[in-house]
Amino acid sequence: MVMATSAIAPFSHASSTVKLLSELPDLNSIPCDYIQSPSPDESLEDSKSIPIIDFSHIISTNSDQRFKAIEALGRACEEWGFFMVVNHGIPESLIRAMIQVTGDFFNMTEEKKQQFEGTHVLDPVRCGTSFNASKEKALFWRDFFKVFVHPDFHCPSDPQALRDLMLEYCENSRDVAKKLLGAILESLDLDECSIHTALGLDSMFQIFIANYYPRCPQPELAMGLPPHSDHGLLTLLIENGVGGLQIMHKGKWVNVNALPNSLLVNTGDQLEILSNGKYKSVMHRAVVNNKVTRISIATAHGPSLEATVRPDSNMVERTSSRPAYSPMKYKDYLYSQQSNQLDGKSCLDHVRILKN
Repeated sequence: MVMATSAIAPFSHASSTVKLLSELPDLNSIPCDYIQSPSPDESLEDSKSIPIIDFSHIISTNSDQRFKAIEALGRACEEWGFFMVVNHGIPESLIRAMIQVTGDFFNMTEEKKQQFEGTHVLDPVRCGTSFNASKEKALFWRDFFKVFVHPDFHCPSDPQALRDLMLEYCENSRDVAKKLLGAILESLDLDECSIHTALGLDSMFQIFIANYYPRCPQPELAMGLPPHSDHGLLTLLIENGVGGLQIMHKGKWVNVNALPNSLLVNTGDQLEILSNGKYKSVMHRAVVNNKVTRISIATAHGPSLEATVRPDSNMVERTSSRPAYSPMKYKDYLYSQQSNQLDGKSCLDHVRILKN
């Protein structure tokens, strides 16, 4: 995707946020510290074949309808690690309001936002730029704020409307994620109650992540987020109608064009570990454009921070007869990913058990 060029900005990065940088007058090129390394030519596909899951069928009392929906959900997890969810029950008005107030947060003054910068990658409220700027050779064209919202709810104090909307949206998102996860476990023929206990899902760890990708004068040189997988079980995503998410499928990047009022869902590393590799976490990335700002909101759902995640014994028997991943406490896994560069599935590789 990234092309080599001699055009770079004649100034170095000095802004605290990409938003501030993007609003500089006559910005026609990007600073050199935002230029990503050239990548080989990559083929792209459209999103026509991305699985669509009707959530109303997942929770249906019609056993035949529900069976078919769970079967389709299992195929989506195994073949894609990604799907769109329609008829999920989260009010469209709530989604619109959540995106609006998120934009209001990013539009606050730099001074107001700086009070939420945080000092540690596991601070419960933290805003910043790129992903982990202190570790990165090249910065990403992205501002963010991350908030831990369950089991303990945190929220920035501004804007005033943010707290109630975030609380309501995250409760709705968590309910959908729990029901999807239950159906996914059913598709694997695993006992939901025992997994629920083992993973401590009453204390499911949920993070709210808001991403701001402003207009970029040289999108072919920049990247919103690099290829990576997510650390948790399931991630649900909404966006402001501007595309930019791409997923890896069979060695090709696929543009995701979200259906109206749909949730974009991807499987995470903990689900890959739990299923002993049957349902793999999907690689995805965020690209930027030179026309409009993209806002996306992810809610990441994982086990309890204190849960130790390991391959389920039933999945081990059905797959390779040997665990493919070492057990690891979720809190340690999360810290490992968040405190380093975002680099493919490097965190998962650390717990992967190689065959002799």
